[in-house]
Amino acid sequence: MSGFDTVIIGSGFGGAVMACRLAEKGARVLVLERGRRWSPSTYPSVTMKDWLWDEDEPERQNGWLDFRYFGDMSVAMGAAVGGGSQIYANVSIEAPEERFRQGWPAAITHAGLQPHYARVGDMLDVQHLPAGQWTDRTRLMRDAAAAIGEPGRFATVPQAIRFDPDWHYGLDDPFDHRHSRVTTNRWGRQQGTCIHCGNCDLGCPVQAKNTLDLNYLARAEALGAEIRPLHQVRHIAPHGGGYRLHVRDLDAGVDRQLDAERVVVAAGSVGSTELLLRCRDQYRTLPGLSARLGHGWTSNGDFLTPAWYDDREVSPTQGPTISAAIDFLDGSRDGARFFVEDGGFPDMLGNLLGRVARDPRVRGHRLARVLSEYADESDPARRLMPWFGQAADNAGGVFSLKRRWYAPWRRDRLALKWDYRAAEKAVQGLADMHLALTRATGGEAATPATWRWFRNLVTPHPLGGCNMADSAATGVVDHRGEVFGYRNLFVMDGSVVPVALGLNPSRTIAALAEQAAAEIA
Repeated sequence: MSGFDTVIIGSGFGGAVMACRLAEKGARVLVLERGRRWSPSTYPSVTMKDWLWDEDEPERQNGWLDFRYFGDMSVAMGAAVGGGSQIYANVSIEAPEERFRQGWPAAITHAGLQPHYARVGDMLDVQHLPAGQWTDRTRLMRDAAAAIGEPGRFATVPQAIRFDPDWHYGLDDPFDHRHSRVTTNRWGRQQGTCIHCGNCDLGCPVQAKNTLDLNYLARAEALGAEIRPLHQVRHIAPHGGGYRLHVRDLDAGVDRQLDAERVVVAAGSVGSTELLLRCRDQYRTLPGLSARLGHGWTSNGDFLTPAWYDDREVSPTQGPTISAAIDFLDGSRDGARFFVEDGGFPDMLGNLLGRVARDPRVRGHRLARVLSEYADESDPARRLMPWFGQAADNAGGVFSLKRRWYAPWRRDRLALKWDYRAAEKAVQGLADMHLALTRATGGEAATPATWRWFRNLVTPHPLGGCNMADSAATGVVDHRGEVFGYRNLFVMDGSVVPVALGLNPSRTIAALAEQAAAEIA
């Protein structure tokens, strides 16, 4: 045996929670993570390399972002210790009670998840943007809701960010790192406070973002759990009353085998679904997996509409990536359920100039001052509003393995059958609201041609594929994430969520993992 009784595959919002809570129960936990362990000095935004992950050649290209193209649908995923928490926009919000009324196992209810939602909020130190730190986008969101006669639907969103209430935009060079207050968190990791630099999705340079490696995983490691980055599991097979994992060590370039009594698959909606499909259909090591494997996948209705303003500052490169929302999940707009958010993105030129200005070799020189001033004033997108949001679409996608017609000698590829009509009503409702909010605030917007003409979408919030259910006839795992027909084999990540949530799913995934871990002996 390997010395570990529990192996967890993946370290995102499902895997990190399971690692922490099972380690607290005395389990000997090993976490296998395909991505790297990143730090502020190794982020691609700093090194200007290692941006992308290539699933066909992960030994050679194992960067920050895994972007998969499936025809009309594309999916953006993180590859890192901490999983999607490294690239997400920090929003940590509960799904409303209405989203739990159908489609879930009987044991999963909104009321039953409340203590687990609360526990996640505590672990991630969830906060709201302080009133004195509202961004231009936050105010635009508030004004837009009022302009359409719906001021009560606007609210700032809870975020897994450490804020300093004394920080404000009136400070001298407010985005400078010296304004971030560094302390040691309760898990023994150093973190700063938010300086509104806008780099949330590229790696927070001051570590104000409460990524999972700074809390759940830190706690698990303190209890003896081991995390092995750059280890990709290729397939799982029953062995000796437990399971044998066939693992590719991407750093060493060798294959290894590991045995464990219990396995938790937590590689994300796409990763976990693909792994189990390969176990069932390619390697045939888990032939008894449910026929529902791969079914019930949803994009969660992610959509973005750019808008331009002639006489209004928006500054999308400043502040947290998302700060506020206008909630239409009640279906009051012709039955379409959606959640409008502001969107932000990093100022890549400003980041580069600011980094050069802070270099010790030029700091204090006139060049550093010039670069710093230009970085502060070089925001070419200051009048652009990226209206963002999610919609509660129908879970009609189906993943399967297909042979490439042009390269039949290569291994089967993961394919997605996705019909835009399952998402059309919800997504179009969100897109139309983006236009209405823009018009009401004096801006000009157009629905992207990728949707208007081709019905193509991109999602960073994929859900389903290994859906929770009350039986193998309707899903892949039970309410604890245990795979039907395979004792001590669990799945716990976004793949088990059986319905679109219509808003950011990370807190719900983590709450489901908290509940599952509480019930696992």
